[in-house]
Amino acid sequence: MYFLSGWPRRLLCPLRSSERPFLIEPSAQRFYLAVLSETQISIWFSRPSVLIVSYIESGKAAAQFGFYQQVEWKADDSMIAVAAENGYVLLFDIIAGSDEKYLYEPVYPKGSARVKVTPGYKEEQCAPALTLEMKKPIDLEAPISCLQTLQEDLLVATADGYLHTLHWDSVSNGRRAVNLCTIPFSLDLQSSRGGPCLDLGGVHIRDMEYCTTLDGFAVVFDDGRLGFITPTANRLATDQLQGVWAADVSDGTCVAVNNKYRLMAFGCSSGSVLVYMIDSSTGSMQLSHKLELTPKHYPDIWNKTGPVKMIRWSPDCSVVMVTWDCGGLSLWSVFGAHLFCTLGEDFAYRSDGTKKDPLKISSMSWGVEGYHLWVIGSTDATPVPDGAEGDEKLQQAGILQFQFIKSALTVNPCTSNQEQVLLHGEDRLYLTCGDPTQAHNIPDKSPSRDSGGSPLRRPSASTPLSQGLSTLLGHKHWQVVQIHSTYLETNWPIRFAAIDWSGQCVAVAGRRGIAHYSLYTRKWKLFGNVTQEQNMTVTGGLAWWNDFVVVACYNFIDRQEELRLYVRSSNLDNAFASVTKLHADTLLLNVFRNVVILFRADCSICLYSIERRHDSPSPSASVELLQEVSMSRYIPHPALVVSVTLTSVRTETGITLKAPQQACSAESILLNLAGQLIMLQRDRSGPQVREKDTPANQTKLLPFCPPVVLAQCVENVWTTCRSNRKKRHLMEALWLSCGEAGMKVWLPLFPRDHRKPHSFLSRRIMLPFHINIYPLTVLFEDALILGASNETVLFDGPGSSSLEALFPFCTVERTSQIYLHHILRQLLVRNLGEQALMLAQSCATLPYFPHVLELMVHVVLEEEATSREPIPDPLLPTVAKFVTEFPLFLQTIVHCARKTEYALWNYLFAAVGNPKDLFEECLMAQDLDTAASYLIILQNMEVPAVSRQHATLLFNTALEQGKWDLCRHMIRFLKAIGSGESETPPSTPTTQEQSSTGGFEFFRNRSISLSQSADSIAGGKFNLQKTLSVPFGPSSKGGERWCKDSDSAENLYIDMMLWRHARHLLEQVRLRDLGCFSAQLGFELIGWLCRERMRVARVDDFVTALKCLHKDFLWPFPVIPACSINSPLKNGRCRPVLSSRLLKSQSADSLLNSDMDTTPPQVTTANHRWLDGLGVVSKELDSASSLGAPQTQEAFLSPLINKGEECSIGSATDLTETSSMVDGDWTMVDENFSTLSLSQSELEHISMELANKGPHKSQVQLRYLLHVFMEAGCLEWCVVIGLILRDAGVIKQVVGFLDSPEVPAETVQSIRAGLIAVDLWASSDCLGYKPFLSLIRPQLLKLVEVPVEQVQPEAFQPAGASKLSEPPLLLPRAEDARGAMTSAHPLPQDGPAGAPLDDTPQEEQEDEPLEEGSYDCTLS
Repeated sequence: MYFLSGWPRRLLCPLRSSERPFLIEPSAQRFYLAVLSETQISIWFSRPSVLIVSYIESGKAAAQFGFYQQVEWKADDSMIAVAAENGYVLLFDIIAGSDEKYLYEPVYPKGSARVKVTPGYKEEQCAPALTLEMKKPIDLEAPISCLQTLQEDLLVATADGYLHTLHWDSVSNGRRAVNLCTIPFSLDLQSSRGGPCLDLGGVHIRDMEYCTTLDGFAVVFDDGRLGFITPTANRLATDQLQGVWAADVSDGTCVAVNNKYRLMAFGCSSGSVLVYMIDSSTGSMQLSHKLELTPKHYPDIWNKTGPVKMIRWSPDCSVVMVTWDCGGLSLWSVFGAHLFCTLGEDFAYRSDGTKKDPLKISSMSWGVEGYHLWVIGSTDATPVPDGAEGDEKLQQAGILQFQFIKSALTVNPCTSNQEQVLLHGEDRLYLTCGDPTQAHNIPDKSPSRDSGGSPLRRPSASTPLSQGLSTLLGHKHWQVVQIHSTYLETNWPIRFAAIDWSGQCVAVAGRRGIAHYSLYTRKWKLFGNVTQEQNMTVTGGLAWWNDFVVVACYNFIDRQEELRLYVRSSNLDNAFASVTKLHADTLLLNVFRNVVILFRADCSICLYSIERRHDSPSPSASVELLQEVSMSRYIPHPALVVSVTLTSVRTETGITLKAPQQACSAESILLNLAGQLIMLQRDRSGPQVREKDTPANQTKLLPFCPPVVLAQCVENVWTTCRSNRKKRHLMEALWLSCGEAGMKVWLPLFPRDHRKPHSFLSRRIMLPFHINIYPLTVLFEDALILGASNETVLFDGPGSSSLEALFPFCTVERTSQIYLHHILRQLLVRNLGEQALMLAQSCATLPYFPHVLELMVHVVLEEEATSREPIPDPLLPTVAKFVTEFPLFLQTIVHCARKTEYALWNYLFAAVGNPKDLFEECLMAQDLDTAASYLIILQNMEVPAVSRQHATLLFNTALEQGKWDLCRHMIRFLKAIGSGESETPPSTPTTQEQSSTGGFEFFRNRSISLSQSADSIAGGKFNLQKTLSVPFGPSSKGGERWCKDSDSAENLYIDMMLWRHARHLLEQVRLRDLGCFSAQLGFELIGWLCRERMRVARVDDFVTALKCLHKDFLWPFPVIPACSINSPLKNGRCRPVLSSRLLKSQSADSLLNSDMDTTPPQVTTANHRWLDGLGVVSKELDSASSLGAPQTQEAFLSPLINKGEECSIGSATDLTETSSMVDGDWTMVDENFSTLSLSQSELEHISMELANKGPHKSQVQLRYLLHVFMEAGCLEWCVVIGLILRDAGVIKQVVGFLDSPEVPAETVQSIRAGLIAVDLWASSDCLGYKPFLSLIRPQLLKLVEVPVEQVQPEAFQPAGASKLSEPPLLLPRAEDARGAMTSAHPLPQDGPAGAPLDDTPQEEQEDEPLEEGSYDCTLS
């Protein structure tokens, strides 16, 4: 409602004085403020905030009159009255200077249109030069306790118990006095009841204030009692005054009245403020509500504030500021919603936690429109700096000016049907409508709206009204719009502001004229003709209708009240305005669909229809009077009406389900009369005429029924003109903000499934609920309330006395709150579960609906489980049953339990069911994450054996489903249970560590760079770049985790489950899952495979295994190209380097394999077991064979570009690292292979090669598994993977290994039988494998014919293994051959043919130091 902004300003008085000001009093319009000190009265101007005149009493007069004590303004600001200590009332005339004399004047640049054109510009923009002249003083012969102004009279209360009435013009008519003892006081005005009468002997009035709308005085007597004095006739005479008093109160200190809401706020010695209203039927004083600090929010100070010092209502009567003797400021809304207090948080404490002294306030006053609060502190004075002339006692008095931002609802309640929050400060606007660039459909739609048939802007079903939750809630920032300075300097202060339906246009109205702003174009539109702007003033407010600003204003030239519509797209000019003359002053305005509703000063309501005109060239609208409704019988004073709204809400909604078109019409008028919400419905009791029988131009609107009171203490009302069939409960509800009582919703109740409603079921129900924020708007479909709150930022500056150190910097933050759980709960309390279910199901698609259910369970659980008395009818079982209707039931319960303390779990699960049953339901529903949460519940509520049993179930299920994160948590959980640390599970390596070390134990002591392939496979489960670049030591965490405490039963228990799962995966030929399992859980796959080599790691059926791998790795079965008979590269004899270089999937793979080969082979000769050397040799072979067998066609290897032999593989392959297939690799062909001419058949062959390869990621994974099986000695699996990769080198290598005595004969037999079976299968079912099988025919023949002993050791050497007839120059050294094959560099001519691997040059090893290191594989 009202929010503090920034730091307060300090205004220094230019006159130095030893007196300190103690009182500040504003004039009626608040443009002037009178500041009082002991012998001095000063008049300040509000904008600019400057001192105008100061009157200092002479010493002789001061001795006669005494010190000044009180001050009061005349209603027209022409006079001022000062009460002096010795019983004198001093009247001063305020005399303006001559026409041309001003104290401060604005200076304009030459040629500015604002100088001479603006009528009266000087009076409004200049600080006037005033003088004060004292008239004859009036001696009342008794100390004066308070002053109060009336229109032409001044009321003075004196300490002798008299009430004096003085005329402002003291020359005529003298004065009258009334003795308080003669005024009859009772508890109510119905004297026939004969209640106790108040004895006022020796009592005088301490404080009083006149209330216009109640026509009486709220008074505080010096004995602390409270009363209200009302004249029974127009004149204040002894026999015509009557009083009522408030029972049971005797500690009153001060009073302030609220004219708009007819409330009297009395401050008490206890520190609380009692707000009374007058009962309209009996005339008695009734307590409406209390304003007091709560111990919950202010535990240190709530009962130590001291008596209330002063109460001040804001100019619009919507908030009240309170200060106490101990200091501090506190702000409440009119019906008691607390907005902020400076006695707590950053206001009261420094950043180091020390307490500040609260600001003690001697007087305060609201400024114009409530944008400022002027405060005089009781200790606030600035000493004169050294060297300044004058006595050291002289001080510059300071006035603090607090700045406020307020909601547009306070003065322009027509924005209550919008879904945006709009706040305005003195010179800027704050909007919550998000970034307008996101809502770029707004301007696109405006032309179609201008030309469309219906002027009503209805959002389509696909585009909701608000720009979506992302813009409304996505950030805490405001869209801040600075009001145009040209408009502001002439028309300050801004009095009204309104935002349009889309949140893209804002209109403001100041003292004269209007201006509007588009967030899309970021431009203001002002009146081009300043005279037009200055000749109108907005009286009843602003509203938007489609593209038009609807303004209720007064025309100074015609002296006529008017309703004007200005179109947004045209210039702001009366030529483009639609003007309708009105017959009475307009106080309030609102728009509902195509109807404008006006509330006028004669207490009547007028309805006007608006239609867009299509006959005129420029967009315009026509306005017609529809209906007038007189409300003078029900409204005692027109100023009491806070807001007027048209709505489609009516009481009989439940019946007319089948008539949605009626729901769109303006059915009712809602009137907020001083906080009492009154509803007038259309009278449908008479004969009804069917709409189709009457011509369109003769439809007569139905009259309205007598008003009904819906609610009390209402501050704001929200209703919507839109409809949504899916969310009728929310869209057709009425939302009320009721101050300290929270919010209320008047909810429609619908019969289910179009059944006839129950006769006992009412059509609507009023449900109250509390919220934590002050509501500023309601998002109907999104079930959200938006608001704002004050936040503070501490500043620790150097000066401890500076304002920055005394006060925190205040900001306003956007807040939001969901309310659905409150409404559902209220419906369940009232046994309306069916309605609650319908409402909840309509909102089930909201993103925070799970949170709503969780909140509802949580709030009810907290209340009932912590209640000290037994609850006769607990709600939790009902809520639990309600939540089971939704699929989120299991998550809701467990999330609620996890966020609730353990002591309440038994109560919760007694209502919702046994956690073991809920856990099993989660497993059946495959919701493993929720099951894991239930496991934590079980761990705390059950014995460890039960937890272990359920954890094992969950662990096995998670393994089966590949939920690796969950598996890691379960391993940790099971270990914690076993080690007895179930309360606090041990800290284990994080997920990242586990996954990075896991599964790569065989790469220990090597750092292998795989940057080339990393970008292709980074998203996969085998993230080699991350995994392989981690150096592993023998005591690294990954390995240590499995060997640490290996003798403990707990680890063995976990290992058994892991072994069983690995066995299960291998039996089902799920190698991909096995690899993921190993890598993710750090399972030592090689060691386990070594143990299982002759058991489950055997391959029973090679053909089935091959098919499974094809399916598992998405690897296509090879096909034979149609042109293969004629191809120069036929029969798959070789895989050309060119094709492998062109294919992106090859290039990364070649680097992967070649980079792994840099280990010096001397290390391998030092190993004793054949198995230890397998990895190195297999990698050497892989690198060569992955690009083709050693029988490479010489035509593709002719030297073309001379780059030198020690070019690194990395730099060669960098050429294609980021290039695409088309842009990069093919252009490289043009450069490096320009002498080659590729025929059509060769290109087809290359594309066929591409088609026969699987995804690159699968290739990397298969190569990884090949390494693993090679290291573990599972040769049968190596053969199967070699077949799918069609890698002859692997087959040759395995066949070469079969002569080792360590290889069992059954393995040899199995491989021989498997390859023969594959050959038979390929001949019949998959001819694509035939070229590759014919390529490895020598190995097949060797298996069938040659005994194992005759296999030559040359088979272990990739370079010398060739028995074919190619020139030996083609394969000089392994590294050079690799470099040539992968990057098409020229072959070195200086190396001997077929040089052994041991001859690798030393320089090359130094070039790649990172890739060196001993290679030691330990198998457990």
